[in-house]
Amino acid sequence: MFDRYDAGEQAVLVHVYFSQEKDTEDLREFESLVSSAGVEALQIVTGSRKAPHAKYFVGEGKAQEIADVVHASGANVVLFNHPLSPAQERNLERLCECRVVDRTGLILDIFAQRARTHEGKLQVELAQLRHLATRLVRGWTHLERQKGGIGLRGPGETQLESDRRLLRDRIRQILSRLEKVEKQREQGRRARMRADIPTVSLVGYTNAGKSTLFNRITEAGVYAADQLFATLDPTLRRIEVEDVGVTILADTVGFIRHLPHDLVAAFKATLQETRQASLLLHIVDAADGRIDENIDAVNEVLAEIEADEIPALLVMNKIDMLDNFVPRIDRNEENLPIRVWLSAETGDGIDLLFRALTERLSGEIAQYELKLPVQEGRLRSRFYQLQAILKEWIEEDGSIGLVIRMPIVDWRRLCKQEQGLVNFIV
Repeated sequence: MFDRYDAGEQAVLVHVYFSQEKDTEDLREFESLVSSAGVEALQIVTGSRKAPHAKYFVGEGKAQEIADVVHASGANVVLFNHPLSPAQERNLERLCECRVVDRTGLILDIFAQRARTHEGKLQVELAQLRHLATRLVRGWTHLERQKGGIGLRGPGETQLESDRRLLRDRIRQILSRLEKVEKQREQGRRARMRADIPTVSLVGYTNAGKSTLFNRITEAGVYAADQLFATLDPTLRRIEVEDVGVTILADTVGFIRHLPHDLVAAFKATLQETRQASLLLHIVDAADGRIDENIDAVNEVLAEIEADEIPALLVMNKIDMLDNFVPRIDRNEENLPIRVWLSAETGDGIDLLFRALTERLSGEIAQYELKLPVQEGRLRSRFYQLQAILKEWIEEDGSIGLVIRMPIVDWRRLCKQEQGLVNFIV
């Protein structure tokens, strides 16, 4: 067996085109992933095929070419921009005599580097273990059979079986810890729902500018950088939205094309914030040439986590990188905001975003005529505090007539606090 490197700083990249049109953007994104992982790309090997080769994913000639490039350049890892089967990885490693990592493994490695909180680290470890479970056989082919000899015969575990059992135990352990985290999050969400506090969740393609926008709105100081997957751990902050009141803003992990299923499963607790949101702010890099494809990729993941039914507002970010572009709100036939064009970097258009949030979150406005008994002066002062009184008069019997108008969220909250309030509606 060759030495197995824990991390490769110098790599040969491999990208295969499967269609007639060469999608260079996909390759560029792969290079960004590699750079985000802190790896130096020595050389890129590209090829075209109609379908993956069973043994090496690429053809035998191309596999030999990759091996030659590895030996000539002195690279210590080969990175594929495609998912590889365990057998393909094993065969390529034998040929290249160095470590071979597929796209899923690379993304997992970036996530492992970025995780900061205990929960984030657990989620990444879970995804890594699930990925590793299918590939255990690679490292232990020499130990698949029990060793014979005096003192070693008889029933017992092979090294491979022992490793599989340890993996299963560790996965079970992590799942139980993540379950506790999920319960804590669920309690927080229930408390917010009881208080009728809406949650706005930022979603979008990785590096679309979610954390920059989050910092601009909340001054939270969340780590933001021009790299893929800068944010892993969810951050929640309170913001004030006019006519809506306190609103929770959640910054979440970015999505990417072909996001590994292991990751989606592992980050279930984090993505719950997205599933339970009142409104999704779908952040889009307006300066990216693949806007539609990026939106589709995010929508696919939203469908996968069952969050595609939640109302969404598109935020077209980075307009400062477009020529002579002015912030604006696009509306549908019902005059409802559907798109806001802004720059999180410069702050242009943030006021328009808040206006759109007010319209989308306040949604229905409650307007009622009330007749309050004289002794309900405290309730009358509550309406004044909420600036909800449109008209006021004194009835013949001395009671107070009011026409109130307020966001439905505030009205529901008040009804919960003042049990008999609905009895005063005329």
